[in-house]
Amino acid sequence: MTKIILHSRSSKPRVLAPVRPNVGIQIAYRRKLIRLVDEMQKSIEYWILRASRRNITNATKIATDASPAADLQREMNRLARRWTRRFTEAAKRIARWFAGATTRRSDQDIKSTLRKAGWSVDLKMTPPVQDAFTATVEAQVGLIKSIAQEHLADVQGLVMRSVQAGHDAATLAQELQHRYQMTKERAVLIARDQTNKATATITRLRQQSLGITQAIWLHSHGGRKPRPEHVAFAAGRHKGRSGPGPVYEVAKGAYLEDRWTWPGWEINCRCVSKSVLPALKTA
Repeated sequence: MTKIILHSRSSKPRVLAPVRPNVGIQIAYRRKLIRLVDEMQKSIEYWILRASRRNITNATKIATDASPAADLQREMNRLARRWTRRFTEAAKRIARWFAGATTRRSDQDIKSTLRKAGWSVDLKMTPPVQDAFTATVEAQVGLIKSIAQEHLADVQGLVMRSVQAGHDAATLAQELQHRYQMTKERAVLIARDQTNKATATITRLRQQSLGITQAIWLHSHGGRKPRPEHVAFAAGRHKGRSGPGPVYEVAKGAYLEDRWTWPGWEINCRCVSKSVLPALKTA
């Protein structure tokens, strides 16, 4: 397949607008994940608290003999099988939707920035982009399944500890709610982080396919704890192996935090890149 080589239609390089992660896709992905988490949590609360109350020896205390522990363990095993299966089934569907949505939207935004620069380009599904699509699907499947796996394992642990400590049902309900909030926060992080990462990956592959060899690192100035090296590189102050920034080689990336990386690639990184069209060479 012939690579398209784009140049600025002037004697000077031209910087294109950045391709940013789509907030709508991020929100939709987050809602899909939280909906699954909500369904799982309601099921756990209903059946576990029901089993707990069944084993109460007085008005407030869970019995501490072997019977309630065994009863709760059987209930957790049943719930674990049910929700592991449910998340596995949903993961495949959601993952393919997410990978397709981010790829299409990233391509649309790239074509839009190129049109504003005077270029009309047809972006096809190249082998590298197809590989990235497949890898994105697989990554999302693993992450979605891990939400249920981690949540169920932690819930099982806190339920058994609750029995051992003789906590009342109200205390157990509070602990389940606390774990639920933690799982929701992880779902939010996954949706944001993966939207950033998928968009960054597609953008980089399209840049390379279009012969764009350089880009400018643009810091998002978002988040409560920005990465100092990302801030410094975007400001042109970084003195590491990748140079002062903010320009970096698309194929290699920038060497930050002891590794080569790209905008939006690290966990929760919201940085983006601006493509640099090289100046048109004249005789």
